[in-house]
Amino acid sequence: MVATLPPATALPWTALLDGSADRADAGLVTVTGWPVTATEAAEARYCLLVPEPACCGGCLPGNPAACIEIVADAPVPLDGRAVTLRGLFRRLHDDPCGWRYRLEAAVVVPGGASPRPGLSNRGLSRRGLVVAASLLCLPVAAAAQEVAQEVAPVPEAVTEARRTSAGTFLAARPTIDCHSHAGRVLRVRQAEGRAPFTPLAGPMRAGGLAVACLAIVSDSPTHRVTPEGRIRAFREPEPGELRSYAERGFARLHALVREQGLRLVRTATDLAAVRAADPAVLVAAEGADFLEGDLGPLEDAYRRAALRHLQLTHYRVNALGDIQTEPPVHGGLTAFGAAVIRACEALGIVVDVAHGTEALVRRAAEVATKPLVLSHTSLTTRPRPWTRRITPAHARIVAATGGVIGLWPPASLFPDLAALAEGIARMADVVGADHVGLGTDMMGLVGPSALPDYAALPDLAAHLLARFTPDETAGILGGNYLRVARAWLAA
Repeated sequence: MVATLPPATALPWTALLDGSADRADAGLVTVTGWPVTATEAAEARYCLLVPEPACCGGCLPGNPAACIEIVADAPVPLDGRAVTLRGLFRRLHDDPCGWRYRLEAAVVVPGGASPRPGLSNRGLSRRGLVVAASLLCLPVAAAAQEVAQEVAPVPEAVTEARRTSAGTFLAARPTIDCHSHAGRVLRVRQAEGRAPFTPLAGPMRAGGLAVACLAIVSDSPTHRVTPEGRIRAFREPEPGELRSYAERGFARLHALVREQGLRLVRTATDLAAVRAADPAVLVAAEGADFLEGDLGPLEDAYRRAALRHLQLTHYRVNALGDIQTEPPVHGGLTAFGAAVIRACEALGIVVDVAHGTEALVRRAAEVATKPLVLSHTSLTTRPRPWTRRITPAHARIVAATGGVIGLWPPASLFPDLAALAEGIARMADVVGADHVGLGTDMMGLVGPSALPDYAALPDLAAHLLARFTPDETAGILGGNYLRVARAWLAA
């Protein structure tokens, strides 16, 4: 006869961040996360549990509300995968190591977590292990070991049957990438804007993508990649320069649409009707720098270029507001930025607050009467200077408008599609699945992508269907953006 275990409450990570976890003190809970420690052992009875896989020692939690100290009754595996643990939850007070929460008498729940890969603690550098030791309240000597080789994450297998099923799922729905530069649309300066395009319509059909929000970039002449890998503005534009550059960018985008036989989305009805068998483009602009402080070009772009999605800022602090990757100048959104939002509402152009500071997003949420888009980012609980990732508080501002946040796939953050799906799930844990979308930044990332081609979209869909309901998955892969766009676009 198998003994029945007493019931345990599932504890979400958001409860630690908002303090509601305190109410679970002295109760039995289950919690899913990634165990980390400062040793290279394959398993441990003492470790920390964190809400996302650590890529290095510097990424281990310094915030006591972003981790749980684990004291286990049986060894916990340290293979870089998520586990679900069950144990007695304690709210700590005046802990000598500074931790706030502990799980005592913890045991691994078999089958409680899908095999979601992160990076093994055995992939930490020697310096990373020293950092980890300080975080774990261990003597540095205990962590001063030989540098270990990185252990590559093992991806979840997507069988051909799952891939086929996911492809059928995508074909029947309005799947949307809310941020893309696919087709080499950005090559405005190469061959006087006549540089060859790469295939876009074909991969969209093959992967089941109905709509790409295809963006020009109007501030490109003024920024470059630094030796440190940052994208920064290096000069001020000449009067009229960025407006002219944007006009050439829109012309190139429309040439791509014509050459590859893509449809053009102009209305909410157009957007809802598109399917991957006959894919379409929604014209977007990354950075409103081309306005050059004047609302006139906005209406012109709407009428002549079919602009329907506008990101306020990009890689230079412009007349609309501050950006995440440079020191603030305006204190957030400017008066002109607010005027642009109101003009977008009047015309029917979706407003995107990606790259903007949290202060900019907060003010944009106050100004806008419609839901916002933040098209491409990912979640972090430990923001660093100049990061393009956003905190839970930042994300909740967008979600509170009814908006959608697109997750992007840099391989430096998400080494494979299983990891990207897990990143999407972590964002959904914070804001709800109804407020999460996909923003691939296709052909716009500085480094490699976990999703380098739309043909791989069925594999991502398969990973999402393993984590979400079909309705939630459909929302993430297009339905949520469609809901938001319907509020902005003309019928």
